[in-house]
Amino acid sequence: MHDVKSRGAGAATAPAPRHRSGSRIGRALAPLLWLGPSIVLIAVVVLWPVVEMVRTSTLKISSSGVTLGSAGGRNFSDLFDEEDFLPVVFRTLLWVTAVVVVTMVLSLALGQLLNARFAGRRIVRWAVIVPWAASVLMTALIWKWMLDNYSGLINRVLLDLNVIDTPVNWLAHPHQAMIWMMWVAVFVSLPFTSFVILAGLQTIPGDVYEAARVDGAGPFRTYFQITLPLLRPAILIAAIINVINVFNSFPIIWAMTGGGPGHATDTTTTYMYKIAFYDQHVGESAAMAVVNFALVLVLVLLYLRVTRWREEVR
Repeated sequence: MHDVKSRGAGAATAPAPRHRSGSRIGRALAPLLWLGPSIVLIAVVVLWPVVEMVRTSTLKISSSGVTLGSAGGRNFSDLFDEEDFLPVVFRTLLWVTAVVVVTMVLSLALGQLLNARFAGRRIVRWAVIVPWAASVLMTALIWKWMLDNYSGLINRVLLDLNVIDTPVNWLAHPHQAMIWMMWVAVFVSLPFTSFVILAGLQTIPGDVYEAARVDGAGPFRTYFQITLPLLRPAILIAAIINVINVFNSFPIIWAMTGGGPGHATDTTTTYMYKIAFYDQHVGESAAMAVVNFALVLVLVLLYLRVTRWREEVR
């Protein structure tokens, strides 16, 4: 009897077979087979260019692209000493803020319109998406032609309506040029943002609005207390994508004014290009790219902080 008990105790305390621990490790590593290609793609397409950009900003590079050694922080100090650096940064922040805010406000209204039921709704939806499907560069060039002071459609219409007495060279004045370029940026950003808002509106259950009507809520109260709160995820996504796209918007500014006269309508992207290809300062241009990247991150993080995204996730 004693022998039987001792055998039973030994069997109970025997170590688990090795194949079980191996199977656990295999199950833990199995997701990597699916995530691996995505991780490699992100590393190659996103992380490596960022590392290379930061590395280049610390190098002294000739106009022909030959590395002449380390520059330390010289590229950044030269960049910060540029007379046009701060005006360009402030203009960029104004550009991004104005375009994104106007785009979001108009998209909320347009999304409501596209979500409503009316005759020809499908045609209107297709018409709204056309500016997004078209080339941004071609759209900017068309608007530049429309704003021409001799043969432009804008001047022709305003002259016929007696709004102006003489043709105006809209893009020759920096403030007017910035306003028109902001409008073009809104024009090309509106379709995507409106459809993101439309997608968010279509996820809101109709029962919620029925309950609001039963409780006596009017249209104004229903929109601000039900629709907008439920649209926060869609607004968050649309705003972040717009901030990134507008911040790095190059074709509109370059096609319409080239950042001129001088640097009067430059943003950080066109200013970066001029430093690299006009001034032939590749390292300083890379430093401007690092600053541009940091500004985008700061703006996105500030927006997430303001909207309290962590509370939304909870």
